[in-house]
Amino acid sequence: MSSPQAHYSVPGIQLTATENGDPATAHCVINIGSTPSLDFLKYDNRDAYLNRCVPLNKFALKGNWEAAEQILKNDPTLLTASITRGLDTVLHIAAGARHVHFVEKLVEMMDEQDLALQDNNGNTAFSIAAAAGTVEIAQIMMQKNKSLPTIRGGKGMTPLYMAALLGQFEMADFLYTRTKEMLEEPERQGLFFTCVDNGLYDLAMKMLETDKALAKACNVKYETALHILARMPSEFVNQSPGMWNRLVNSFLPGWKFPYKRNSKQVSEALRLVQCLWKEILSSDHEDVMSLIERPSKLLFDATILGNYEFLAVLINSYPDLIWELDDKKRSIIHVAVLHRHSSIFNLVHEIGSIKDLIVTFTDDDGNNILHMAAKLAPQNQLNLVSGAALQMQRELVWFKEVKKIVQPLSIEMKNKEGKTPQELFSSDHEGLLQKGESWMKHTANSCTIVAALIATVVFSAAFSLPGGTSDNSGEPNFLKETAFLIFALADGVALFSSSTSILMFLFILTSRYAENDFLKSLPLKLMIGLTSLFVSIASMMVAFSTTFYLDYHYGLGWVPNLIFVFAFVPVALFAFLQFPLLSDMFSSTYCSSLLFQPWKHMID
Repeated sequence: MSSPQAHYSVPGIQLTATENGDPATAHCVINIGSTPSLDFLKYDNRDAYLNRCVPLNKFALKGNWEAAEQILKNDPTLLTASITRGLDTVLHIAAGARHVHFVEKLVEMMDEQDLALQDNNGNTAFSIAAAAGTVEIAQIMMQKNKSLPTIRGGKGMTPLYMAALLGQFEMADFLYTRTKEMLEEPERQGLFFTCVDNGLYDLAMKMLETDKALAKACNVKYETALHILARMPSEFVNQSPGMWNRLVNSFLPGWKFPYKRNSKQVSEALRLVQCLWKEILSSDHEDVMSLIERPSKLLFDATILGNYEFLAVLINSYPDLIWELDDKKRSIIHVAVLHRHSSIFNLVHEIGSIKDLIVTFTDDDGNNILHMAAKLAPQNQLNLVSGAALQMQRELVWFKEVKKIVQPLSIEMKNKEGKTPQELFSSDHEGLLQKGESWMKHTANSCTIVAALIATVVFSAAFSLPGGTSDNSGEPNFLKETAFLIFALADGVALFSSSTSILMFLFILTSRYAENDFLKSLPLKLMIGLTSLFVSIASMMVAFSTTFYLDYHYGLGWVPNLIFVFAFVPVALFAFLQFPLLSDMFSSTYCSSLLFQPWKHMID
């Protein structure tokens, strides 16, 4: 296979770089145009600048055509004059501010050549409009001067390139259909990579359809478009539904959660990957592997970042990629475990007996796939769950899940450091274990104090009955009131739930904090403790409100009602602040197995 060349376009200068990166050819394509009049920037016209140019600039920014028209009628030379130190004309200002009506009226007053005036950076007003992305303004200008899209601006950039660079899809698409014939091959490749970099996938597809060679073209870093897309997992947001989405999908297979990202852009990105990959596969195996392995192995770039949808396209069309190894002799599955991407790891459920061979692979350091699970996860993956305790729990879940697919011999296998997977897990997670213990104890200590205070209050309230007791019979005076029954029940529930909460937090404080305690034992106790604490707070507030009602409802009926409303503010606040933690703990404890249930097959 011939040595690859990197073709690219520096705006204004087109270059072809050889493999060692030295420019092989270069020729300038910068267009030098005319600049607007500088009369109003001269010192002797200072008053005119302040009294005419400055107000005109403000009116153009605000789109106030009526006011601007009066100034322009009084002095038509302002149409082609620089009204800023950057040599902007009034048309530059209005186009950049996206005022369509203002531009339309202004263009009617100008000659064709006036629209080609360039500012201090060499940009015409049309280039500014392209950067702003307002297609209507571009159409208005082109009706007056059809050559505007061909006039290069700052650093030799065409308006099309500026629109693509700033991610203005509609403008870039509009200009591409009108200027594609003027693009030379290096510049076309530069535009193609700019579109891919900035998410203009539909335009990149149009370019690819007319020039299939773009699929194998390289940018200045010798990367293909596939290399760039492999490092963009955010463009394939559908890759990994959340824990609650998985839980609902397991019970309601037909239910689909809406995704936040623009699904049109996701589908365009996938379609581009499919077309690029199809074109690359038209080469023989050696050329295919050379393209996807240089300058970096894009399969592993995508795996490290969890780009599931990208990998699914490649592997589904070319299953042999499953056997590929990175520079340290690790497979895709090994790297997925190391970086904790469950959607990619679930590939093991689709490859049958091949899995039994791949999981036996060891890397250059003698680590098998269970050693990968024993290493501490990257910080960005740990941050997906809240608190060190739940992070430790997630790590244990991964270790046990990977342990299920390896042979017994691999469980006791030692790496080059002489460590078994379990020993490596303990040493790598020592710091996280200590943080988890500290977090649990701190939480339990704080909650124990609150629960103890509530128990004390409600216990004493049981012997200080609202309304007192009868001197003759000793019965409570409000015994037959419904509110008194509610008070008695609420006070009892508050006492029992606060006592339960105290016991749970005491169990946490006296725990031995072994690794496996973080899997279910400690999270379960904390969930029971927090739930009991919430019930005790709510019950205490009910007891307080009913006591207040019984004491003050005669003659002041509105006061107990108001107090009743305010009493539930702390209850609602506690629920609002603690629910996310309880939700995370519940999902991590009882729904973690859903992470390893394939929600979508990588190989159809």
